[in-house]
Amino acid sequence: MEPTTRRRRAVAVVAACAAGLLALSGCASAHGGKRAQEAANALAAGHATTPRIKIAMVTHAGPGDTFWDLVRKGAQAAAAKDNVDLVYSADPNAANQANLVQNAIDQKVAGIAVTLAKPDAMKGVVSQAEKAGIPVVGLNAGIEDWKSQGLLEYFGQDDGIAGQELGDRLDQSGAKHVLCVIHEQGNVSLEDRCAGLKKTFHGRTDILYVNGTDMPSVKSTLTAKLQQDHSIDEIVTLGAPYALTAVQAESDAGSKAKIATFDLNSDLVNAIKDGSIQLAVDQQPYLQGYLAIDGLWLYKYNGDTSGGGQAVLTGPAFVDIGNVASVAKFAADGTR
Repeated sequence: MEPTTRRRRAVAVVAACAAGLLALSGCASAHGGKRAQEAANALAAGHATTPRIKIAMVTHAGPGDTFWDLVRKGAQAAAAKDNVDLVYSADPNAANQANLVQNAIDQKVAGIAVTLAKPDAMKGVVSQAEKAGIPVVGLNAGIEDWKSQGLLEYFGQDDGIAGQELGDRLDQSGAKHVLCVIHEQGNVSLEDRCAGLKKTFHGRTDILYVNGTDMPSVKSTLTAKLQQDHSIDEIVTLGAPYALTAVQAESDAGSKAKIATFDLNSDLVNAIKDGSIQLAVDQQPYLQGYLAIDGLWLYKYNGDTSGGGQAVLTGPAFVDIGNVASVAKFAADGTR
């Protein structure tokens, strides 16, 4: 995989401080040495002996989207290590997601990890959490908004840059007409991906909106578009399940378009292996979930924050036929 140069500092932060916690005292400030050592000592055989706390994770996950299974698994792994009672909830409707955050506030949780796919709808309730003295971190969506909303940290990828890098790749592969399929209208992260692609791709880019909660509708809408316009030679989807549906739609439409996508799952890895999918942009959702919970635990027990005021970037990296074997085992285990 090929993380960009500007992400190397974030990768270093992840490797040195968050993912392993093998040298926690070395990640502390000069003024926090004693507490850092105490926190390090609390890790017995990889499990914290710090007092049990409750942390909420509230995402905009839609029903059946396997991407969020990976985020949740990462969060659960960190919670198990850190002696955290994890309360996970999700709703793709922004107002409902905000209500779930309010529920977490009412439960007086020790921290909240939240996605900001529709940041304006979340602004008020995030402010309420902060007024209640509850630390909040962001993950996955909201890289342009987490600072202005006062979040401690953010873990994810810059979707605009990820889209730009994909646009460069598609230029190199010879694509001329891209159809970018957005499965949730108004989701800033998804919009940023297609906008980034359009910025660097030298050919034609069209946007197709589909109802991501209704996969048969996604298939029929995409099939109709491909039948209508035979000049489309590249389909870009923004989630692994939609890429796999695009394979079916392409066949039904008699199209010869290649398919690239954002995000991975085990079925998508197999599709890259057999050539059905050209490549995937991987933002490492397991890592996002893990770091969000671990970051709140570190803040609670050692006052640590990651990123130096910048987002901790978990992607993008590219998975294609040349390197898919290196991630296949992890995908089969349900962590990539």
